[in-house]
Amino acid sequence: MSDRLSLWQHFLARPNDDRSKIFGVAVLVALVCAIIVSLTSISLKPLQDANFAALRAARMAAMLDTLPGMRDVMEEAGIDTLDSRLVDLTTGTFVEDADVAAFDPRAAKSDPAQSVAILPEKDIAGLRRRANLAPVFLLERQGEVLLLVLPVSGAGYQSTLHAMLALDPDLRTIAALTITEQGETPGLGARIEDPSWQALWAGKEAVDEAGNIVVTVVRGQATTPFEIDGITGATITSNGVANMVRFWLGDDGFGPFLKRLRQEGL
Repeated sequence: MSDRLSLWQHFLARPNDDRSKIFGVAVLVALVCAIIVSLTSISLKPLQDANFAALRAARMAAMLDTLPGMRDVMEEAGIDTLDSRLVDLTTGTFVEDADVAAFDPRAAKSDPAQSVAILPEKDIAGLRRRANLAPVFLLERQGEVLLLVLPVSGAGYQSTLHAMLALDPDLRTIAALTITEQGETPGLGARIEDPSWQALWAGKEAVDEAGNIVVTVVRGQATTPFEIDGITGATITSNGVANMVRFWLGDDGFGPFLKRLRQEGL
């Protein structure tokens, strides 16, 4: 212990312009700062997670309020929130007795044991990996789906986009799209959060009768039931939202689950 103390005193006694002392002090400061940042991040993570969960819940509630008559249907059914379930994306089946609240989709996506790599030619959403399981939110009555809400994500221009995609009972028509998280350029790509742009998605045809995913964002004015006006000056972000929706409705996303629901119901 005395030898260590002697070395420390010898180090401090060196001239302030000594290169070894300057380098040593810089390393010590960086190490202390890294420890402080790490401890702060770990201690604040539960609070951050709670805030994100509250924000998602608030935005889902706001989305439900935009759907005509949805609150009346929920009141009639005697419920005040959607039923949350976990789905195996490969088989399209529900995971029985799963604790949805304890499932972390982002952590699962980063864990090779809980996720799969997406082939580059299929990765139109720019995700690289996809978790094996995913939560879904349902409003159902006597086995009939009245509303299905799917959490979706994908690459934008400079951030990962997260959204809630609500489908009508036919599971082909978009009831609503709500962006829940984005870090795009303010005044440009960030306009995907504008209620007026998100409202353009309601009633659009996402999947045709043959099962083809047809929803898309176009430049200029939309002219068909499956087109949405793009955002001027934010083409990459607009296309990112469209690609995100298309990916998650496809075979590598919720496609097997949606197909099973159409064939078998709940």
